Amino acid sequence: MILIGEKINGAIPSVAKAIAAKDADFIRNLAKVQSEAGVDFLDVCASVDNDIELETLKWLIDLVQEVSDIPIAIDSPNANVIAEAIKFCNKPGLINSVSMEGDKVEVIFPIIADTKWECVALLCDDTGIPQDTEKRLEVFGTLMAKAKQYNIAPSRLHIDPLVQMLCTSEDGILAIMEVIKEIKAQYPKIHITGGASNISFNLPIRRLVNQAFIVLAMGAGMDSAIVDPTKQDLMGMIFATEALLGQDEYCMEYIGAYREGKFGQK
Repeated sequence: MILIGEKINGAIPSVAKAIAAKDADFIRNLAKVQSEAGVDFLDVCASVDNDIELETLKWLIDLVQEVSDIPIAIDSPNANVIAEAIKFCNKPGLINSVSMEGDKVEVIFPIIADTKWECVALLCDDTGIPQDTEKRLEVFGTLMAKAKQYNIAPSRLHIDPLVQMLCTSEDGILAIMEVIKEIKAQYPKIHITGGASNISFNLPIRRLVNQAFIVLAMGAGMDSAIVDPTKQDLMGMIFATEALLGQDEYCMEYIGAYREGKFGQK
């Protein structure tokens, strides 16, 4: 599983407070603990007003890179801000994100075309989030045509099928599972990602729903997730599921993660 650490995000109240107070040590610590937990990317999201977003992203990225060499996931709804923030990163990382809304793809894909940058792509367009499988796959087809145009390999894309709240769904996550399976059938090397906690909004004991979702989604083909890597129960579930799916020969990754204290210690 490709793990994208979610904790440096200004939408989280404690992080917003640290950004406002310019509490550099708080941000550095978030980078350290997530790096030690074994993430593949560190998501950095400012969630501030447009006029200060770029300078805030630079401040955050600089702090993260002082204490970690984990690649950065630049997280912003503004493609033009992302295009500028790329310049602050010491190495290629992950764009979070593009979609078929507006000109986001046309802004980002030419910039990353001949690089090693990877990219999260949301299955939505100018009409919003599709509510059925067929429409999401239609958006996916359009997105892949654009990726081919700019010679961006499927292996560099992390497709987010846009998991919505379970409590507002009539059929659970069956439609999402269908989308994941079909995408992986068409492009075996493509990645499927998503925010693991989105599914459980407004439900009690959210961690149980999140863990159950991860197991089912991984079974369908999800191999990338935006998570809090300090949640040991969730991490244990991910390693256990990989082993059960035959993705961990002789359970060596599971055993190693346990010995390293990534789960089962508290």
